[in-house]
Amino acid sequence: MGVLVGRMAPDFTADAVVNGNFEKLTLSSFKKKKYVILFFYPLDFTFVCPTELHAFQDKLAEFKKRDAEVIGVSVDSKYSHLAWMNTPVKDGGIKGVTYPIVADLTKSISTNYDVLEEGNGKAYRGLFLIDKNGIVQHQVVNAMELGRNIAEELRMLEALQYHEKHGEVCPANWTEGEKGMKEDQGGLKDYFKNK
Repeated sequence: MGVLVGRMAPDFTADAVVNGNFEKLTLSSFKKKKYVILFFYPLDFTFVCPTELHAFQDKLAEFKKRDAEVIGVSVDSKYSHLAWMNTPVKDGGIKGVTYPIVADLTKSISTNYDVLEEGNGKAYRGLFLIDKNGIVQHQVVNAMELGRNIAEELRMLEALQYHEKHGEVCPANWTEGEKGMKEDQGGLKDYFKNK
C-alpha cells in the first residue's frame, strides 16, 4: 500500500454526479480554496456503502463549516451513481446525498490512490484528507467489510486546522476545544503534568 501522506494528492478530472446533475469534477480546482475529504467505497447498490454515504451526509454541514469539501469515489459509472442517488433510503439507496460522487469507471483514480483491490476491481474504503495546498495530510484504508467512523474524520480535519492555526501538535484523543502541545520535551512534560 502506497503512503501518500506528505505528498501532493494525485489530480484527476472525472465525471461526477452533483445534486442530481452530471458534471466534470477536477480535484485541483479546490486547491487554495478548500480542504478535501476524498473517500473511496467499493460499489453502488451494496450494503455497508450506503451507511457510510449517509453518515457523511449527516456530518456534511460540519465539514462545510470547516471549509471542507466531501467527495465520494467508486468504480461505478455516473449513470449508476445517479440511479443510486434517486433510490430511496428504505430501498438501500442514497437519496438525499448532496455532495459529489465521482465515477471512476476506468479505475485510474483508485489506482493512483493505491486503493484498488487486485483481482476484483473494487476499491477499498480509502480516505484522504487533503489540505488547501493539495497535500495529503491523513489517509486511512479499511477492508471492504469495515465501515468508517465519520466523526473521527471530522476530528482529523479539526486537528489539522488547529495545528495550522496555532503551530502546536495534537496529542492522542485530542478533540476540538482542547489545548494542543508544543512539539518539544517541555510541551510533553506540560501535557502530562496537566492531565
